[in-house]
Amino acid sequence: MENSKTSKTPISTSTKLDKDEQGKNVDEKLYRSMIGSLLYLTASRPDILFSVCLCVCFQSNLKESHLFSIKRILKYVTYTPTLGLWYSRDSSFDLHAYSDADFGGYKVDRKSTSGSY
Repeated sequence: MENSKTSKTPISTSTKLDKDEQGKNVDEKLYRSMIGSLLYLTASRPDILFSVCLCVCFQSNLKESHLFSIKRILKYVTYTPTLGLWYSRDSSFDLHAYSDADFGGYKVDRKSTSGSY
């Protein structure tokens, strides 16, 4: 992926990840190691949190479409290397975040895909 194109967004607005039962299987070890690295990165890059968590939901039945989504997130991280939070050791601060709830936006099981604050 060193020479691949970059992406301006972590996930496309038209992307609808689902179980993709007809898709081609992928290597679970590779996918889970990529997910683990991205989950670690979400501590300083909350902009990728939703996209990564959406991909985490499909760890039990991995398909090629899920791997493409993970690669797009990695391309986005490559495109935005200076974007993120920096936690200084000697300063204290309060971090507040808000989001809207979307009950039914997740088409697989109709559970809320957001709604935390």
